[in-house]
Amino acid sequence: MKNTEDEDRLRELQEAIYSDPDNYSHHYNLVRLAFQTGLFLWEKGEDTKELKEKAVEHFVISAKLNPNNSHTFQFLGHYYSRVSVDSQRASKCYQRALTLNPNDSESGEALCDLLDNEGKESLEIVVCKEASEKSPRAFWAFRRLGYLQVHQKKWSEAVQSLQHAIRGYPTCADLWEALGLAYQRLGMFTAAIKSYGRAIELENSRVFALIESGNILLTLGSFRKGVEQFRQALETSPCNIAAHYGLASGLLGLSKECVNSGAFSWGASLLEEASDIVKKSTFLAGNITCIWKLCGDIQLTYAKCLPWVDEGQKLGTNEEAFRTSIFSWKRKCHLTAIAASHSYQRALHLAPWQPNIYIDIAISVDLIYSLEERSRPESDVWQLPEKMSLGGLLLEGDNDDFWVSLGCLSDNNALKQHALVRGLQLDVSLAVAWAYLGKLYRKQGEKQLARQAFDHARSIDPSLALPWAGMSVDTHSRGCTPEEAFESCLRAVQILPLAEFQIGLGKLAFDSGQLVSSQVFAAIQQAVQHAPHCPEAHNLNGLICEARSDYESAISAYKLAQCAISTLAISAPKSHFYDVSINLARSLCQAGNALDAAQECEFLKKEGMLDSRVLQIYAISLWKLRKNDLALSVSRNLAASIPTMERTSGVVSISLICKLLYHISGQVSAITSIMKMPKELLQSSKISFIVSAINALDHSKRLESLIPSTRHVLKSYEEITGMHSLIAISKLVRHGSEESLVIQSGVNHLRKALHMYPDSSLIRNQLGHLLLSSKEWKDIHIATRCSIINPPDCPAVRGSKSGYGILGAAAVACYASSTTDQRFSFHTCKDQCMDGARALQKMQRWLHQEPWNHNARYLLLLNVLQKARKERFPWHLCITLKRLVLSALFNEEQYLKKDASHIYQKFQILLCASEISLQSGDHIDCINHATNASKLLVPDGNLFFAHLLLCRAYALQGDFPNMHKEYLKCLQLKTNHEIGWICLKLIESRHKLQIDVNKIELNFEESLKENRSSWDKWMAIFNLLQGQSSIWGHDYISAEEALAHACSLAGAESCLFLCHGAICMELARQQCGSQFLSLAVGSLTKAQEASIIPLPIVSTLLAQAEASLGSRAKWEKNLRLEWFSWPPETRPAEVYFQMHVLARQADSISDSSYVESFQSSQKWLLRAIHLNPSCLRYWRVLQKWTG
Repeated sequence: MKNTEDEDRLRELQEAIYSDPDNYSHHYNLVRLAFQTGLFLWEKGEDTKELKEKAVEHFVISAKLNPNNSHTFQFLGHYYSRVSVDSQRASKCYQRALTLNPNDSESGEALCDLLDNEGKESLEIVVCKEASEKSPRAFWAFRRLGYLQVHQKKWSEAVQSLQHAIRGYPTCADLWEALGLAYQRLGMFTAAIKSYGRAIELENSRVFALIESGNILLTLGSFRKGVEQFRQALETSPCNIAAHYGLASGLLGLSKECVNSGAFSWGASLLEEASDIVKKSTFLAGNITCIWKLCGDIQLTYAKCLPWVDEGQKLGTNEEAFRTSIFSWKRKCHLTAIAASHSYQRALHLAPWQPNIYIDIAISVDLIYSLEERSRPESDVWQLPEKMSLGGLLLEGDNDDFWVSLGCLSDNNALKQHALVRGLQLDVSLAVAWAYLGKLYRKQGEKQLARQAFDHARSIDPSLALPWAGMSVDTHSRGCTPEEAFESCLRAVQILPLAEFQIGLGKLAFDSGQLVSSQVFAAIQQAVQHAPHCPEAHNLNGLICEARSDYESAISAYKLAQCAISTLAISAPKSHFYDVSINLARSLCQAGNALDAAQECEFLKKEGMLDSRVLQIYAISLWKLRKNDLALSVSRNLAASIPTMERTSGVVSISLICKLLYHISGQVSAITSIMKMPKELLQSSKISFIVSAINALDHSKRLESLIPSTRHVLKSYEEITGMHSLIAISKLVRHGSEESLVIQSGVNHLRKALHMYPDSSLIRNQLGHLLLSSKEWKDIHIATRCSIINPPDCPAVRGSKSGYGILGAAAVACYASSTTDQRFSFHTCKDQCMDGARALQKMQRWLHQEPWNHNARYLLLLNVLQKARKERFPWHLCITLKRLVLSALFNEEQYLKKDASHIYQKFQILLCASEISLQSGDHIDCINHATNASKLLVPDGNLFFAHLLLCRAYALQGDFPNMHKEYLKCLQLKTNHEIGWICLKLIESRHKLQIDVNKIELNFEESLKENRSSWDKWMAIFNLLQGQSSIWGHDYISAEEALAHACSLAGAESCLFLCHGAICMELARQQCGSQFLSLAVGSLTKAQEASIIPLPIVSTLLAQAEASLGSRAKWEKNLRLEWFSWPPETRPAEVYFQMHVLARQADSISDSSYVESFQSSQKWLLRAIHLNPSCLRYWRVLQKWTG
């Protein structure tokens, strides 16, 4: 119907043109109608050729009438290309359409498709370039041109075209993918990853983008991200070979990273997953060489890195179980190496022309031989690794790496040297060849040549491990110190964690005294996993654990070393077993297992290995077993062998004999023996320390005459400072009594010594420790400034105090150290200590450096508890504290001893757990922890606090009978800690538990007798508590008297003056007398002056008092001071309201320097309402103000 109407309209327009040919409007309408009719017929005749031909007639008419309409030529081109199949006419029509409108993407794409089908790629490029040059918005041309340039590998030009095309098609994933490929080929990997990522964002199923971005990430070493990309690609296309290959390669690279960082088990698990993936790839495409080669690489790496794990089976006590474990580990490595060799052989079968596969087979076969522990073959017999290496050289004889491989795999020294030299002839800067040549020369005894070769290798490539290891071996010829050798070997281990290098590092650490280094500990742990059959690895592991005071682990390591010697190292010399047995006996003795240590010494005695070291351990073990006669007998045997000993061993033996005589026979016997010794035997620093220590304990001073001669031998800095430390301790003992020590005498000596040796960490830390032990308030703050924190891995001086421990204890001892954050409290102490946050960070660092250190965990717990107390026990800190308590109690069971210090630590940990439960509202758990603490064997003065905590818990529960019972128990136990009586007095006042009026006061004063210098401060605090009790009873007169007395005792405490001023203000309000206003003004003024920082509320109260006395100027001044007393983030609404009042008073004053003039009084009032909208007083003022 519409077609008929259009044709009638068309005829009418044609007749109008004939009648009036000069009228342009008739022509325009005719062209427009002809085009619309043709378009209608074209769409209607989509599947009908007749209608399309009829539509073309109208398009032809439209083209004749309007030759500048590009759409007409577009549809004509569609007709000739799709209906009549006349490509030449279609091309001309499309070209005409593009000439008229270069932005016509449909015509452009159709023309390019025609040219592409005809193979005219160059014309296609010309068309796109012409369109892009004519119009910058011809995005289709840039897109097509970019694709063509990618196809022709013109990457730089393609990047420009694709970037321009993306402006028109920003959501086209194909464009982003092509752009990523262009960037990738240009080496612009970061830009390529971003482009591929954008394509994946638009279509997450773009497998090509996922795989290529994964390959780039593997190239950049980002194996973890690359693995994620390949996994996502496999989710979309599970059978994609490239994705399987990339995922296996990524897991291989990630596993190597894990192995280099020491995570062998994790690396092995990644390799197992990679092996499964690459095996699936072989089923999908078993004729691809690179897949079989990758399979071999994965299996070979797995065979090299698979760790041996003890798994906590106590293999050291069962030789058969240890043998089975080692055999199982070796068999697994051996089978995996054989599988790797088979995979390489399959790859060689598919591509026999690839020489690198020959080298891979040679390496895998060499690993198989090493795991089989084959005997050295005859020098004239060529082994399979050598033959396979020659196979690779036959194909590529000028490859220097292949020559180096032959040199490494060959057992013939002449062939090895020839191969390495040939590699250097091909590339003189080949550092690997120089390194292995140095190793060969070292093995042949040519130390000069070896040193030169290692120097060449290190200068060419400092990142190579072998030259650094070789440098550490040649310490004597190079004139290096043990410390320098240790650093060189450590560098080698950090570059390449080989068991051979790690064991050498352990030996050098033993020689240089650096066994406590965490790096050495990690290296030897890895050596044990890689070489469990090597007794040296287990023995060094035991020495390191022993140096860290982890004796149980040391015992296990030594037993494993014994098993390795007896079951595996058949050819090991007898001295190895002897050394390990001595180490085991020593660790057993230090661990408190004297019986087993004595049995080990008896075994060595039966074997005829009883030398001075064994005798020393044997004597100590017998003494610990209370077999004093036998211990003295062994000591006599030891003394008889002293003349035949070296000087160092003789000095150690004499020192031990003196100690045993002192502990077994008494002080007199030890002094008599020392007096009888020849003078030349006393000329030793160790003997000097023993003589000085015994003389300090002897009130008769019978060894006083020997001291000058023995101290004359002290030469080194460490010996002299150590002697000063001992002298300080002797003064504590000599001037003190059995019940207490005189701390100040030792402090005075150490202060003098510190002037002579200001850098001595021993003196500084001991001085800090003594200051902490004193009861002087200021000494706690001085202690933190005295102490020094030694660098990590610095060997600790035996008997010295830890700087970390002193800082942590000081932060706990001084509550002011945790009150510096004004969000929670205001610091009023004049003595500045370390900030609690800094102390907490240092405790965390200490525990991180020494995770086995129980004191570090204990002090960290106390510091976190201090932080939680400061912040009112927030939930997240309570959770942290509970975890720390569980960890501390769990570890406590492993190392707990029966000495007082460990029991006291457990007592404090249980009190911490009880306090945390109390603050969390778990009263039952609180009571349980406090009850467990009360059962420990600690002094009554400490048990007092467990029952005090129980008293608090029962009070919160409302269990008054039990509360009263615990209150009486506290009175019975008593304590010499003043804070305990203050807390008990507080509970007594709150709950009216008073039995005897003066009992707590008398006990409190009794506890102050030992600390007369702090009498005034503690009595002021006690009077403050009495004033608080009077306030609870509404007896404000008594409260004022108590607080006035407190102020007179501690005149520098601003908090006491604030409390006294507030009570006086309350008494004045109750009209008890105008004199209280004057008292209030005096106390509040002193509070202002005494505080190191402005205290809030003080100025407000003082302003009220001054206003009551009629002083308006002082009232205004103090209100302004109150504004600055508050931190900006914590100012309350009342302070803003005070500024509103001042602003209203100051409206007529032109001075704008006052704080209230910074904004209008109305804004001050609105801010107060905003902070406290529940205050009706503010709303009334606002209503009055607006009214």
